[in-house]
Amino acid sequence: MTDTQAPLSAPLAELTTLRLGGPAREILRCEDTRTIVETILDLDERSEPVLVIGGGSNLVIGDAGFDGTAVVLASDRIDFGSGRESGRPHVVADAGVGWDELVAATIDAGHGGLECLSGIPGAAGATPVQNVGAYGVEVADILRSVQVLDRRSGTLRWVSPTELGLGYRTSNLKHRNDFVVVAVSFWLNENRASQPIRYRELATRVGVEPDDRVDAAEVRAAVLDLRAGKGMVLDATDFDTWSAGSFFTNPIVPGVEAPAVLERIAARVGDDVAIPTYPAGSDDADRAIKLSAGWLIERAGFHRGHPGPDAAVRLSTKHTLALTNRGSATTTQLLDLAREVRDGVVDAFGVTLRPEPVLVNCSL
Repeated sequence: MTDTQAPLSAPLAELTTLRLGGPAREILRCEDTRTIVETILDLDERSEPVLVIGGGSNLVIGDAGFDGTAVVLASDRIDFGSGRESGRPHVVADAGVGWDELVAATIDAGHGGLECLSGIPGAAGATPVQNVGAYGVEVADILRSVQVLDRRSGTLRWVSPTELGLGYRTSNLKHRNDFVVVAVSFWLNENRASQPIRYRELATRVGVEPDDRVDAAEVRAAVLDLRAGKGMVLDATDFDTWSAGSFFTNPIVPGVEAPAVLERIAARVGDDVAIPTYPAGSDDADRAIKLSAGWLIERAGFHRGHPGPDAAVRLSTKHTLALTNRGSATTTQLLDLAREVRDGVVDAFGVTLRPEPVLVNCSL
């Protein structure tokens, strides 16, 4: 181990946006790629279990904590360039860079492309793992490459998006421990041009038609405003933001099952109620649909703030997809509420919601 690896005394809860979870055996903070590589390989050599933490925004850690060493990625380098293969501008960021800090930096440098993902908490290195997305854009649309530490060979290498199996809120990095993301690179747009604005709510807020492009700074401001209204911008004084963001992913129903599922939902909510659905198939032959998890939760009888003002864990008062710690909760209580919501949606509609966060030493 190197002299730069100063152990921290903070429990794991303070390293997550939920502020939940028990302690690790040791917590090490790594401020550059070299230290990350040396630390993880040294721990592997000693057969020490390793938990890699970036921004902690997508982690649910059990009350018993983690019986091993937590490695906190605190590397913060951001570099801009133009790809020789296309001439397009791009950015390369260390995994420990705060995601929203990166978005702001690209706009300040005169570029667009990341603005629809403004305000998402966590670190840049986690974004391809989850294929993070919001307001009509996901990481898969703009990802150039990912630098990973291959723990089996002890080497660093760059991986192309086609190798990552990017899908809806997932990738083949999500459930494997042999690769650790140490840097990410994204394509950018020149002249601070935004991505095409495909999300209708955002287009309305900005005052443009769907698929229009405008100044990325204008889009960023609108996205931050929309997210803040849903309790999705971190604020230490607002318990509605003490969450892991959207706890459940929007369920995707295979095309062959979709008619029966929609019929069951309509029987519950009424034929006159519009059911929000979105195409999710890869081609015209696959008529899979994506349902709104938040809509299903509300229609199953779980409203904002459930189960009530005195509960240690509640659905956000602004957004039913967020499960929030009201300041004194435990992970056990959080998962109890998650099960109640999941099972309630199954009972009402026969649709199973899947958790989006990574669960560490706990299960749903």
